[in-house]
Amino acid sequence: MGESVAELKRTPLYDLHIELGAKMVGFAGYDMPVQYPMGVMKEHLHTRAAAGLFDVSHMGQVVLKAENYDAVAKAFETLVPMDVLGLSAGRQRYGFFTNDAGGIEDDLMFANRGDHLFVVVNAACKEADIARMIGALTPDVSVTAITDRALVALQGPAAEAALARLNPAVADMAFMDFADVELDGVACWVSRSGYTGEDGYEISIPADAAEGLCRKLLAMEEVEPIGLGARDSLRLEGGLCLYGNDIDVATSPIEAALTWAIQKVRRADGDRAGGFPGADRIYGDLAEGVARKRVGLAPQGRAPMRAGTQLFAEAEGGDPIGEVTSGGFGPTLNGPVAMGYVGSAQASPGTEIFGEVRGKRMPVTVAKMPLVPANFKR
Repeated sequence: MGESVAELKRTPLYDLHIELGAKMVGFAGYDMPVQYPMGVMKEHLHTRAAAGLFDVSHMGQVVLKAENYDAVAKAFETLVPMDVLGLSAGRQRYGFFTNDAGGIEDDLMFANRGDHLFVVVNAACKEADIARMIGALTPDVSVTAITDRALVALQGPAAEAALARLNPAVADMAFMDFADVELDGVACWVSRSGYTGEDGYEISIPADAAEGLCRKLLAMEEVEPIGLGARDSLRLEGGLCLYGNDIDVATSPIEAALTWAIQKVRRADGDRAGGFPGADRIYGDLAEGVARKRVGLAPQGRAPMRAGTQLFAEAEGGDPIGEVTSGGFGPTLNGPVAMGYVGSAQASPGTEIFGEVRGKRMPVTVAKMPLVPANFKR
């Protein structure tokens, strides 16, 4: 997060962040709010208790079009091991791009918009992702990066009540529904999703209308602005991966405990098996198992175990069995939380292992993810 200010891009909500007293940092090439005067701890707890508004406009929004949805879906399935063809109109799904070695190039969300596919990718990977889609899918599929829209996430148990004041129809949406919704006279694309483990919505808004709509939401008693700091601690408690930390080009989805995201129809014995990069490695991992697995970690005591902390099977001696990939303080749990990779022999919840912090080995319990149960509206 140490990028020089001169090179950083700004989201359509930059002036509002400054007005709200945000502390700004460089993140994935953008000048982003890491926290507001409320502070990370209170922002995190407010999102869990009421509703938090996050600017995620740095993410990439992409529209894929062909002669019809099925044509786009079949083409997109050559890049991801997900069931795109079987996704119903008005529904969204989690996915990831894989490479020839079976590693994860980026994780993403995609939605069936009736006649086209809408894809949201991570900010740090969006140039590479768009280039990948253009290279693999054109000319049969048009790939359009949407640059004139903001993206915000309204998250927390009060998100529905707050957003329903602007349009009651949002209350009828279930988790992973996607719809065109008019909010305060603005044509928005709304999904009932997010990356906090809480109920909520992601809202794509025309850039010129974004600040006005956000002011409308922030004027509501339940809603506070939330920065990247609390977004990170919320997704960590929710057992959700951060690309570049917990998953990357060298991680197979099976090692990453993302097997659930590969639908049966795309598995080795499914009707549309294979046809995506790295299928042989991924099917091999599914059949034979993997040497390491991503797990939740509950450090005992009060000291957080940060990314890079080495993990050991014993209190003394022996080689590392893995490492922490994300770690910090979990405000909901009022204690340290982490995730990382361990040898498959140590991956069962309840296993006690040790993390080396400043030369001392401290006990850690392997924990079931999510560490804080999800609160989605099914």
